[in-house]
Amino acid sequence: MRLLFDDLVFTSYGQMYFQTAPRSIDLDRAFQGQINGLCGAGDPGMLFLVTSTHTGSIPVRVSLWDSEPDLGDWPDIVEASLVPHGDGGLLPWGENPVVEFPLPAESYRVRWNCRGMDVSAAEPHVEFGFPSPDSYELMLWPAPVAPDRIVRQGSTQAAYWHSEGFTKS
Repeated sequence: MRLLFDDLVFTSYGQMYFQTAPRSIDLDRAFQGQINGLCGAGDPGMLFLVTSTHTGSIPVRVSLWDSEPDLGDWPDIVEASLVPHGDGGLLPWGENPVVEFPLPAESYRVRWNCRGMDVSAAEPHVEFGFPSPDSYELMLWPAPVAPDRIVRQGSTQAAYWHSEGFTKS
């Protein structure tokens, strides 16, 4: 495992992005044809990552694996596939990447792990300089393209985004 990033990421509107192409994500395509509502991978080369904190600094880790990692104890977990169009970068809403790194494989499985979504939903705006109660990890490993899936759903916030979130049709 290679830990690529482990720090606070400022978010607005409860979203951040992972991109491998030098363009903005297409929200209309991000969740098209998917069952999960937390990690939109419908726009090729891009990921739309949903957070429970609306505005504030969120603890986020990004890790690159040689093979599929163990699930661990994350209460909310979703997976999707990513076919990169170049190097990868994690972007806060409306900002430049906080980390960038090469993605040499043809395709990756991505896992968006979420913790504390219900707690942060009760207080969605975090005072500047303080971390939010929710935390996230984006894990990537080389794998063939496969449909997205909800691995584990433990919060009402995740349930909401899976059923009522962004457009999936």
